Amino acid sequence: MSASGSTSWSSAGGSAPRTVAEHAKAVASLLVATASEDVPLSEASGRVLARDLTSVVALPPFDNSAMDGYAVRAAEVAGASEASPVTLPVGADIPAGRTDVPTLEPGTAHRIMTGAPIPHGADAIVPVERTDAGTETVTISAAADAGAHVRHSGEDTAAGQVLLTAGTVLAAPQIGLAAACGSATLAVRRRPHVLVLSTGSELVAPGTPLEHGQIYESNGTMLAVAVREAGATAELLSFVPDDVDRFRAVLAEKAVAGVDLVLTSGGVSAGAYEVVKDALTGNGVEFGKVAMQPGGPQGAGRLRLDGAGVEDGVAVATLPGNPVSSLVSFEVFVRPALRAAMGHPSPERPVVSVRLDGALGSPAGRRQFRRGVLDARAGTVAEIGTAASHLIGALARADCLIDIPAEVERVEDGEPVDVWLLDA
Repeated sequence: MSASGSTSWSSAGGSAPRTVAEHAKAVASLLVATASEDVPLSEASGRVLARDLTSVVALPPFDNSAMDGYAVRAAEVAGASEASPVTLPVGADIPAGRTDVPTLEPGTAHRIMTGAPIPHGADAIVPVERTDAGTETVTISAAADAGAHVRHSGEDTAAGQVLLTAGTVLAAPQIGLAAACGSATLAVRRRPHVLVLSTGSELVAPGTPLEHGQIYESNGTMLAVAVREAGATAELLSFVPDDVDRFRAVLAEKAVAGVDLVLTSGGVSAGAYEVVKDALTGNGVEFGKVAMQPGGPQGAGRLRLDGAGVEDGVAVATLPGNPVSSLVSFEVFVRPALRAAMGHPSPERPVVSVRLDGALGSPAGRRQFRRGVLDARAGTVAEIGTAASHLIGALARADCLIDIPAEVERVEDGEPVDVWLLDA
């Protein structure tokens, strides 16, 4: 450990690389559980419920009709049939939303619409299809048992009942339930805010002419989208040049209170001009190797910024610059950490075991994440592209990652492999 408190877990001294599990734990430890905030229902989709939601009303809140038809006393139409219909005077119309519902007098019927309150005195609904649909009098040609086509108050949920428990991921059905029970807002876990930086003097904005030696910037945009798809918020700051002083100045300006994680790509390998590594070493961020491919060079820690007003430092995860390495590293380390901080019950990607279509070799001692295409019907997965970490075209066509353990050097055709589902 240096005098400043920063270490390299895989240095020239020969210490072993971290395992994937060890580095995932290190990144996850940087993010604490986010606090709750109240948001309108329209903004709650995809969020995680922060506390139990209890209904303040029963659902349905009152007995109501399940059909368009006529509210009756079941005993008064017990003998009705096509051959021997029963005719009753229609005492009132009850549309949905009527609040001054008159009592059903004996020997009468009320015309009623779906969702309208059942009048006092009625105990059954005769569907309009079993009548002549009269408005002054109605001729009923079928009997109705007591309770027929009546939705009873509280049969779905009772007042005071817990509707949704904390930790529920909210989607349309859950938000619809909250609205039906009268909730205008929901308490959800706050989204972590991530500052995404891509470094490299060779980077230029897409849509502008390239000069020889330049490439279009893609990692920042890609990672910012990945952050948002994970449920967090992202602020993208691109084209930080390969200049240590400028990089530190940008961090001092941007990485202040309100930023939960600084996420960088590039500048973390062992060569010259590794601006991220040079700028952050000795300031609370550790760098080294993880026993994986792609994505070996990694960094993580809490960056100390003098005068920034952040006592514990700012959480930083640094990813390699090759685009496949960068996004695979995000999937393996950053995405589950962000989702865990938001309280997701299943922060990791779903994993299924299928048969490999073809054979794959894998370097000893490194856990491989190969791009794949899943054939769900056949229960097989095939690699797309190669193991090279710059082939983003193959990554864009992949729908899963083939996870090959570090101790496995070859998987034969037809053998089972675990795959991470990227579209689930």
